[in-house]
Amino acid sequence: MNKIVTEVLVLGAGPGGYAAAFKAADKGKKVVLVDKGDILGGVCLNRGCIPSKALLNVAHTLDETNALADKGITVSKPEINIDNLRKWKEGILGQLGAGIAAGAKKRDIQIIKGKGLFKDSNSIRVETDKGQQSIEFETAILAVGSKPTLPAAFDLGNPRIMTSTGALELADIPETLLVVGGGYIGMELGTVYQALGSKVTLVEALPRILAGADKDLVRPVTKYAKSHFEDVRLSTKVEKMSTSGKKIKVVFNGKDGNIEEKYDRVLISIGRLPNTVDLGLSHTKIELDERGFVKVNDKQQSTDPNIYAIGDVAGGVMLAHKAAREATVAVNNICGEVDTFGGAIIPAVIFTHPEVAWCGLTEDEAKEKSIKVEVSKFSWKANGRALTMDKTDGLTKLIIQPGTDRILGMGMAGQGAGDMISEGVLAVEAGLTAMDLAQTIHPHPTLSETIMEAAEAFYGHSTHS
Repeated sequence: MNKIVTEVLVLGAGPGGYAAAFKAADKGKKVVLVDKGDILGGVCLNRGCIPSKALLNVAHTLDETNALADKGITVSKPEINIDNLRKWKEGILGQLGAGIAAGAKKRDIQIIKGKGLFKDSNSIRVETDKGQQSIEFETAILAVGSKPTLPAAFDLGNPRIMTSTGALELADIPETLLVVGGGYIGMELGTVYQALGSKVTLVEALPRILAGADKDLVRPVTKYAKSHFEDVRLSTKVEKMSTSGKKIKVVFNGKDGNIEEKYDRVLISIGRLPNTVDLGLSHTKIELDERGFVKVNDKQQSTDPNIYAIGDVAGGVMLAHKAAREATVAVNNICGEVDTFGGAIIPAVIFTHPEVAWCGLTEDEAKEKSIKVEVSKFSWKANGRALTMDKTDGLTKLIIQPGTDRILGMGMAGQGAGDMISEGVLAVEAGLTAMDLAQTIHPHPTLSETIMEAAEAFYGHSTHS
């Protein structure tokens, strides 16, 4: 067994892992990056963020095409070539993966493809296609991500029951699709398949979809889903699934009692679990919490002083940009620079129709925690750009601290919300006030003006409100 000695070992090449490897190398550290995937980039690039957004772009384009008739333009019904669509999506993944590999090569980072298992707090064994590889390290960064949850009761060994991983492979366009779970994954992928031609039924155990976002921001998404999906069933649970020929038989329990139906495919999207099993962590001093996440301090250091953990495996919100920021914190501390993740403002974006984005304190969270806030809203019905785009179902809101007028949070629902929410992150991080936003000149006509007008509305003089 060959032995490699390095200063920093990074296990996992997702958005957190490769960012950590790059940053450590840029700071002069000798780095080895271990990942078991064929294409670098982890879940986000290969089985999450990127492929889902590629398909969502197609879905939104199809939706826009269908809406042209209301504007006096008639086009023929689009024809979908599923093989070419899949090939186009895979091409994007390959291009981005190659870019990561090139970045690693430029920084002299050694990449080893295989499954890593800790032998102790300073060494790891990697099972590769060419045999086993031993690596000794001074410090390791654990960035192995998470996987979709699939309850044993639903795991029938039938490929027609999919997690997000299977759904993104786009094997076919089922005539009927049941989506179990009204979180962001279920809503995004449900939107994709509906646009491609599937009759989509969504079932959610809670009384609302997208539970993490404010109710008023979710309202236009719910309206869209109810008008485009075959059915949206809230406060409804799936009691049982079974194979019935070429279909999946599902028993629901909801407001009207038990219902039995059959579907061509079922998508299970009820959460994700950390990839902390079968890593040899028992050979280290790492401790896991009750849900299996690695316990870390605000420096991203685990209970084993030689091993740091970032991204999904370290718990908290499972977002790529959160993992990338944690990568910076971990590397800075490894290099002797004091840095902490505490207090960071993490924006959230859901790429539904319309998009939903927020940052900082939400209105619902303020109510739950009995935090006194003032809320200022601006409807996109009064925004010129939204009218020209026929996207007037949007809303921009500010969560403001009474007395100081400081921006504590921002929320948006509408096209491009994810691209605009960074202004809210900056406002909260920098301690800006509503007046600061009101006096910042925004270009006209743009959707970003809704931020300025929401701030102006707080002072009672919004031009278009």
